[in-house]
Amino acid sequence: MMNCGESENWELSVRNFHIITTNLLSNILNRLLIKYYILPVVLAFSFAGCKDNVQSSIPDFPVSLRLDLTSTYPTFKNSVNQFLTFKTPINATDRIGYAGIIVCTGISLDDAGNSQYYAFDMACPYEAKNTIRVYPDKTGLPQVICEKCGSVFDTSFGYGNPISGPAKEFLKSYRTSLSGDNLYISPK
Repeated sequence: MMNCGESENWELSVRNFHIITTNLLSNILNRLLIKYYILPVVLAFSFAGCKDNVQSSIPDFPVSLRLDLTSTYPTFKNSVNQFLTFKTPINATDRIGYAGIIVCTGISLDDAGNSQYYAFDMACPYEAKNTIRVYPDKTGLPQVICEKCGSVFDTSFGYGNPISGPAKEFLKSYRTSLSGDNLYISPK
């Protein structure tokens, strides 16, 4: 049998045990919530940004190129899986990026019968030198290959993503806009 003092101590011990246990469980649940719910959500949102916001290993250089798709490049207009490469400017006012520009058409036409146009810097992001370039695959596939490291990049949908070789970074891409029969290439 307990006396009055022992009963109060026992009640305090039970109350303290309850408070400590509740705090401990609360801390464990908070950690689990952060570890398995909040942290993955935050990480997903931080990595879910647009590819265009990723810093490229290829330095920013001026880009400004106009292609006349009627008189100069008539077979390029409304074509599928075609490539044009520009290692030197066409006109004195042209700017061709770090290692040159490769312009390509997608693998299909839109509903109106128009090509999708994409442009990339010719520098391989793995090598990151303006003298080492990517060139169209000679087999006719919608991809470009680095002349030195052999990395292969898919261009079919305009991403320039690496599909084999040591490169892990996408090709540096440029904005394309069609106005009438002129295709303009500019920085993103």
